[in-house]
Amino acid sequence: MVKIKNKQKYKYIETKIIYLFYMTLFLIFLTLFFVFLSHFGRLDNDLWFFLPLSLLLVLFLFGYYQIYIPYKKFRHLMRLFNSGQTYSHFSDLKNPLSQDFEDLDDRLSQILDSDILMSVSKRQAQYLALQNQINPHFLYNTLEGIRSEALIAGNNSISSMCEALATFFRYTISHVQNLVPLSQELENTKNYFYIQQFRFGERLSMNIKFNDDCQEEALRIRIPKLTLQPIVENAIVHGLECIKKDALLNIHISLLNSRMIINVKDNGIGMPESELKKLRDALLVEHTDQLNNKDSGGIALINVNNRIKLLFGERYGLEITSAEGLGTDVMISLPVEYKS
Repeated sequence: MVKIKNKQKYKYIETKIIYLFYMTLFLIFLTLFFVFLSHFGRLDNDLWFFLPLSLLLVLFLFGYYQIYIPYKKFRHLMRLFNSGQTYSHFSDLKNPLSQDFEDLDDRLSQILDSDILMSVSKRQAQYLALQNQINPHFLYNTLEGIRSEALIAGNNSISSMCEALATFFRYTISHVQNLVPLSQELENTKNYFYIQQFRFGERLSMNIKFNDDCQEEALRIRIPKLTLQPIVENAIVHGLECIKKDALLNIHISLLNSRMIINVKDNGIGMPESELKKLRDALLVEHTDQLNNKDSGGIALINVNNRIKLLFGERYGLEITSAEGLGTDVMISLPVEYKS
């Protein structure tokens, strides 16, 4: 065991730097020794200086390939890690920085692979959800009162709008849980869309289609609560609100092997390439700080994407395609999950 441990020390950049230092000192003393012998005529051959030069070349190659290049790769990974773009195990590198850093990486991976992070995030989300119930409950009760007054006055349109809005709030604040059937999400989305139609009238329409014969199965699949409605809202507010032509929103649902793919596509104003790139970059990073920034663009998309990745992993989430003047397509990738 001792031999294996000593052998592993040679892979660390820190150890190689120490070796390079001692080899450099040896080369200096060797060169001074040859100079001393040459000065006093102890060396008959004047080609002795090729030996120190050869050793110097070996040290240079050793330092470049064994220290500089591994350190450059390590620094690149550090920059990606600090920007949140990746979590790569630094100990998986052929030449990690040091034993202490390798131990730190192992400990960090244990924390991230355990249930600690999920447990803390879930408890925080539940606390915020309970805290945020206060104002919606007040609004829900107020809307019920307005609806009753509208019915008494014979104003059915106001009554219907209040009922739809109250139903929307009821779904939002009740049953704090991670996953709900797709059927409930679609009903909530239809209810939200019905509310928007009071504002836009017949100019706004929405179609929901299922691929092949997957509708019955797809409706039973559980997805994160409030996944579809925020994306539909984002499409209406940022894509369809400003156009003069008829606004169309298509939701297409399909099952592919062990995945469910939901496409939310609009014929709105779309996004310029720079804005699309910025949003795509934001979706690659878990920006919890952006969720508190009301000025951040695509806040709903980032929120939904982060919750999906937190629950199911990095393989799932949102992908966005958009063309200025043509519209935007948001693809939601989810696992086929039937249990809550």
